[in-house]
Amino acid sequence: MALLDVTNLTTRFHTRDGVVHAVEDVSFSVEKGQTLGIVGESGSGKSVTCYSLLGLIPKPPGRIHAGQALFDGIDLLSQSEKQLRSVRGKRISMIFQDPMTSLNPYLKIVDQLIEPLALHENIRGAEARQRAIEALAEVGIPKPESRVDSYPHEFSGGMRQRVMIAMALITRPELLIADEPTTALDVTVQKQVLDLIKQRQRDLGSAVVLITHDLAVVSETCDHVNVMYAGRIVESAPAAKLFQNPRHAYTRALLQSIPANQKKGEALYTIEGLPPSLTQPPSGCSFRPRNTLGDASRCLTEHSPALAEVAPGHFVQNCPGCLA
Repeated sequence: MALLDVTNLTTRFHTRDGVVHAVEDVSFSVEKGQTLGIVGESGSGKSVTCYSLLGLIPKPPGRIHAGQALFDGIDLLSQSEKQLRSVRGKRISMIFQDPMTSLNPYLKIVDQLIEPLALHENIRGAEARQRAIEALAEVGIPKPESRVDSYPHEFSGGMRQRVMIAMALITRPELLIADEPTTALDVTVQKQVLDLIKQRQRDLGSAVVLITHDLAVVSETCDHVNVMYAGRIVESAPAAKLFQNPRHAYTRALLQSIPANQKKGEALYTIEGLPPSLTQPPSGCSFRPRNTLGDASRCLTEHSPALAEVAPGHFVQNCPGCLA
């Protein structure tokens, strides 16, 4: 049985400008020890999908309209806030995008590290401090005995991200959600952070959901990949299959956008246009106006294409124009 099994998740935001269809009918599962990558452009619904599972979307204007998210048999979407707090930060942890805004600038690192221990394991005092020091050492921060008393602004961007990883893993969660964990980091630090997440995953046996827009990162770290566009999954496959044989026009466009895939001297490929407004989602294929690698004239116009299995474990939206 999957550790996390999400079925038909639908999340919308009710705003003055209309209803934003942020996530529509999204289904996926994560096995124990597996790394699932969720990729797509900004605004495709990646983060909202995971925030919905943990009850972190603002209500109002956010509202979960439908779906089920079974985590070890518990439906996260039907839990009260009190019930969710017993899971969030203990059995499921999250690394947020920007550690500078996620860490409290007024509190020492030690106070922020021991908070989940006090809340979930009733560990305080000298024992909690020692756990905090060990957590910093495990993520490679030098001189953790003294650095644990530092403030966030005294760390570099890469070191702050390591602190976030230490904080997320200090309770040894079964599932770790990493939301763009390498944003704004240089390539060397980016690799260090990803290697660190992989190493701690192996040590703890945790499952990982990696949210990113970077397919190069996904190719090196993930076992399975969900490609999202306009709030829906357009392609889902084991990572090796997806990179060897991408089927949807959007997936092919993302892969072609990777600079390393361009021939020297050629202009970089970019996906034309912008994603559709999710306050007025298109009635047919949402990628139709930007589809230059398939056949836009054959894209569906009356209804949204459903996912179809085109190979074992490989699902793609069944739109003739995007599959062309």
